[in-house]
Amino acid sequence: MDSNKLITTFIGCGNMGFALMKGAAGETEVFITDTDAEKTKAAAGELGAGVLASNIEAAEKGDIIFLAVKPQVLAQVLAEIAPAIKKRFNAGGEPVLVSMAAGWSIEKIQSAIGIKVPVVRIMPNTPALTGKGMIAMSASQEVSPEKNYELEKILGKAGIVDNIEERFMDAVTGLSGSGPAFVYLFIEALADGGVRAGLPRDKALRYAAQTVLGSAVMVQNTGKHPGELKDMVTSPGGTTIAGIAALEEGSFRSTVMKAVEAAWKRSIELG
Repeated sequence: MDSNKLITTFIGCGNMGFALMKGAAGETEVFITDTDAEKTKAAAGELGAGVLASNIEAAEKGDIIFLAVKPQVLAQVLAEIAPAIKKRFNAGGEPVLVSMAAGWSIEKIQSAIGIKVPVVRIMPNTPALTGKGMIAMSASQEVSPEKNYELEKILGKAGIVDNIEERFMDAVTGLSGSGPAFVYLFIEALADGGVRAGLPRDKALRYAAQTVLGSAVMVQNTGKHPGELKDMVTSPGGTTIAGIAALEEGSFRSTVMKAVEAAWKRSIELG
């Protein structure tokens, strides 16, 4: 073990946690604990990470401690590790807790621990598994610039990191946190449309996925408004405007907005 490296521990080994572990493994010493021993062992083997026996051990060991658990079980985890965190903090240590639990505010996490421990809230999304994620990040004032920098390096391996005010985190959850599921549904629907028009299923799915990917890159790289890019494809009396008219008849944009709004409201409820 390199004694100069920070130690990052992960409580939880789900898909999202694993995506961030891959970035941490290149920057820090990584240790993992999870209720699923087989999953933990497999992840540790792939990443060259260590396996911890308990959440308490993760709290005692990590310089950066990822709480990679669902919102519904976070209260139980925080109650379990609170004594170890307080002991370290009172002894002059500064472990940083990193939570990706929807709805859980920094203040609520600190209250559950019982002290103003450094806390960072993040909201990643599943494309982080391919290094193309969108990760919103909001740190409490107790987080040192050094730890903030190290955390940004870790998260940067999984995608784009954007520092935002915490008050926007629930909206981010509804948009980019839940958004990939909405996009996958759209890709599936595009492919179904291609199949209905006669394309083989594998071809339809390939064309649909690449169309969405290329369109997203166009938005990012050109800096043009999506409406302007839409108009570049839409000829008078052509095929595209016929398709857009069908989408508008089904209240496409309104429905997508309502989906984001519903996810945003659910994030607030979870808090």
